[in-house]
Amino acid sequence: MYNEAVELRPWGDQFAIDDALYRKQVRYLLAHSPFYREKLRAAGFEGADAVGGLADLTKLPFTEKDQLRASRTEQNPIGAHFAVDYDRLTRIFSTSGTTGTPSYIPITPEDLSCWVETCARSYSAAGIRPGDKIVTTFNAGPFVAGATLEAFNHLGLCHIPVGTGNTERLMAAIQLLRPRIFSGTPSYALYLAEWAQARGIDPGASSIEQIITAGEPGGGEPAMRAKLEEAWGARVNEAMGIGDVSISIWGECTEQQGMHFSARDFIHFELINPESGEPVAINDGAQGELVLTHLQHQAAPLLRFRTRDHVVMSTGPCACGRTSPRVRCVGRTDEMLIVRGVNVFPSAVREVVAKYVPAVSGVLSIRPAVAGVRQLPPLRILVELGEAQSADSALAQRIQTDIRSALVFTSQIELVPFGSLPRSEYKSKMVDYVDAAERPIEPA
Repeated sequence: MYNEAVELRPWGDQFAIDDALYRKQVRYLLAHSPFYREKLRAAGFEGADAVGGLADLTKLPFTEKDQLRASRTEQNPIGAHFAVDYDRLTRIFSTSGTTGTPSYIPITPEDLSCWVETCARSYSAAGIRPGDKIVTTFNAGPFVAGATLEAFNHLGLCHIPVGTGNTERLMAAIQLLRPRIFSGTPSYALYLAEWAQARGIDPGASSIEQIITAGEPGGGEPAMRAKLEEAWGARVNEAMGIGDVSISIWGECTEQQGMHFSARDFIHFELINPESGEPVAINDGAQGELVLTHLQHQAAPLLRFRTRDHVVMSTGPCACGRTSPRVRCVGRTDEMLIVRGVNVFPSAVREVVAKYVPAVSGVLSIRPAVAGVRQLPPLRILVELGEAQSADSALAQRIQTDIRSALVFTSQIELVPFGSLPRSEYKSKMVDYVDAAERPIEPA
C-alpha cells in the first residue's frame, strides 16, 4: 500500500477533509480563473460564500469539454480556465486532437506531485513491487500518460517504454528483457497475444505475470479478462484516469473487485444520471456518469467536469483493507447508442459476444444504419468467427437471442471470417459509421 494513512482512512471521514479543500479551491478559482468567475456569476453565484461547500455542489453548473474548447483563443490556446502564469508550469500535455485542434493540459510542479501520488496509489494497489520491470505501450510523449513515468520512479520500478506502433519491438523487449508486468490497453494486450500465437510464440510462456490495462474499458469485463489471463497466463488488473483531470484516478487491487478511488484529497467525485443530470446516490450497485471536481489543483482546475464515463459503483468492504468506493467502467456515454429507447454500450455488447469464444474471436464491429446516437432495430453487428471456424446460422441466432435477453434490444448478427475485422495497437473502435446514412433519426 503506497500511503496507508490515506488509503485506510475511514471513508466517512473523507467528506470533511474534502469540504475544507474544496472551499479553498473555490476561492482560488474565483481569484485566478476567468472561466469560472464568469461561469459562476452567470449562474447567480457572486462569491465563495454563495458557492458554499460540497453539500451545495449539485447547485452548481457542470463543466463540459466543449465549453473549455470554446473558451480557447489565439492569445490563450489553453482556454479561459487557465489559472496560472506560464512560468509556473512544469509540463504542458496535449490530447490527440482527433476531432480538431488538440486540447492543451498544463500542470504545475504541485499538480504533478498530486498526479504522481494518485498514480502510485493505483499501481501499488495492483500488487507491483519495487524492482519490478514493467513494459508499457502508452504513447507517453505529448500525452498525460507521460506523467506515469514519474510515478514509476517513485515506486522503484524499472520502466521499459515501448509505445504503440511497433509490435515486433515490443515482443522483442518482452522476450529479451523479461519484464514481469505489461501495461497497455486491453485491445492491444489481446492483439499482441493473437500476433504472437500466429507466429508460433506462446505469450503464456513469457515472463509476463501481470497485465495492468488502462485507456479504455475492457480489462474489467469478465469475459475479456478471462481471455487475456488465459492467453498470457497472467493476472489482469485495470486502472482509469481522464486527461483533463488526472492520471490513474481509479486503480484495481489484487482482489479484482473493481477499481478503488485513488485520488482522495485531490479530487471529489459525484455520480449523475447522464440524461437528466440529476445526482445519483453513492451506494452499492449504483450506476451513472462520473463527475469530477479538483480539490487542490493550480494550473487549470475543473469544477463539476462531466467525464462521460458510465460506471457501476461498489461500496462494500474490500479484503485488501482500502476503504474507498470502487467502480467498474461500463462504457462512455458519448459512445453510447440508443436503440428504440434502450441505451446500448459497445462494451456491454462485447461482453455478451465474448461468451462464445472460441467459436468467435471476440472482435466485433457495430455498424449503425444512420448517423447519430439514435438507431432503429435491428442494430447490425459484425462478429468475427474464431480461427478455423465456419459460419453457422444457429450460432448467429444464439448470439442475437442472448443480446436480446441481456441488453433488451434487437440485433442483426453477421458472422465474418477470422482476421477480417481490424485490430488496434491502442484503443479499439467498436462502432463504425462506414455504412451509415447521413440523416439521423429524430428523437421520439
